[in-house]
This record gives sequence, structure tokens and C-alpha cells, in this order.
Amino acid sequence: MKRAGIQRIEAAYLVKDRPDFHIGDTVDVGVRIMEGDKERVQVFTGVVIARRGHGAPETFSVRRIVAGEGVERTWPLHCPAVSFIRVVRSGRVRRAKLTYLRKRVGKATRLVEERRELGEAGAAGAPEGAGATAAEAT
Repeated sequence: MKRAGIQRIEAAYLVKDRPDFHIGDTVDVGVRIMEGDKERVQVFTGVVIARRGHGAPETFSVRRIVAGEGVERTWPLHCPAVSFIRVVRSGRVRRAKLTYLRKRVGKATRLVEERRELGEAGAAGAPEGAGATAAEAT
């Protein structure tokens, strides 16, 4: 009974156009950044190493290497500051959390690619023209 009321309230805060992505996938995350009075979208590309929770407070963590240093960022899945999430590549993993990638460098951080149909949900939320494939271009 109580859970139904919470779900009704949370439903107003859920973002509908988030793609279905998994641990090990390489994703582009577009983050809105305010610089003075201007707003721009900064793209953060990396491997999804963790997902936590469910519903409105669900979060995901993305890791990438910048100038030889590992950078991890965590966002709420339904955060309004995240303008889009685009799945670039699907990875095959057998763990729920990929924290072991923190100890690896270089080619050891590569994951085996898994062929998965992304369909319409793969490019959901991406800016126009960003999700165009070779088949659409012809």
C-alpha cells in the first residue's frame, strides 16, 4: 500500500527516453554545464562500471582514462542535468560491478564486445543526427 503511493510520486520524476544499457557498455553521456550565463552539453564517454538502486534514485557510474588517470563520474539515471545517454558499444561481462577495472591500465581494460540489438532505445535521448547509422544515410 505504502509502496504504491511512493511509486506514484516517483513517476513524475522519471525520465522516459533513457536507453536500456548494461554494465560493461560503452556509453556517451551528455551533461548540461552552465558557464556563466551560457549552457552547453559536455559529452563524457566511458564504460559503465556500476548501476545502483531502482526507480527515481537509481544511479550509474562511468569510468574512462584521461591523460593516463582514471576518471569516474556517477549520475542519477533520471537527473535533468543528463541530457542524453547513447550506447556506443555493448560489452560482455559476468559481474554486477566492474571495480576490478580500476587496477588495470591500457589494453587490459578492454572488454569483449557483445552483439546486442540496440534498436530505437539505443539512440534514445541522443541529439538529432548523432544516432544516424550507415543504413539511414543511404
